[in-house]
Amino acid sequence: MGQGQRSNVLVVPQATAALEQLKYEVAQELGIAIPQDGYYGNMATRDTGALGGNITKRLVTIAEQQLAGQFK
Repeated sequence: MGQGQRSNVLVVPQATAALEQLKYEVAQELGIAIPQDGYYGNMATRDTGALGGNITKRLVTIAEQQLAGQFK
């Protein structure tokens, strides 16, 4: 993969705005400043990992809640 190319493709492209909002919410809760220029190369690996891990946890929780409500 070259720089700037992503292998991740959203299944629902309309979810982009919601995922961006979630990223900023989680970053604020963790006290991590998101770079305004979108370049994460100057961020500590620990911060980007914490951000990604917490976003994933939040998405799994949301999915579990939706599935629990759907099958009850």
